[in-house]
Amino acid sequence: MTTKLTKSEQRTRRHNRIRAKVSGTSERPRLAIFKSNSYIYAQIIDDTKGVTLSSVSDMGMGLKGDKKNMTKTERAKLAGEALAKGAKAKGLSAVVFDRGGFIFTGRVRAFADGAREGGLVF
Repeated sequence: MTTKLTKSEQRTRRHNRIRAKVSGTSERPRLAIFKSNSYIYAQIIDDTKGVTLSSVSDMGMGLKGDKKNMTKTERAKLAGEALAKGAKAKGLSAVVFDRGGFIFTGRVRAFADGAREGGLVF
């Protein structure tokens, strides 16, 4: 009899499958996303050097407008735009997207759309 995996274990397995194929380089670093129940976090990572080049979270950023009146999806889109702005300031324009085992819908998609609108290519 096999045991049923929890949602977090299933996501970890999906993420491990993705990470086996996706890796960031100096020319095209990896944009990794993690979302909790409340917030979304993202980093741009150069895997060859093992260095985080830029990061953002909708928890600590000073968002335009009142954060309490915004949905989590709206905050994720603004966080994506903020990360793209920070990446552009460091001379990064192209990244490899790592959705972290999360389904590409909702907040993950909103973040990706915001990053694309900010000028990142992936």
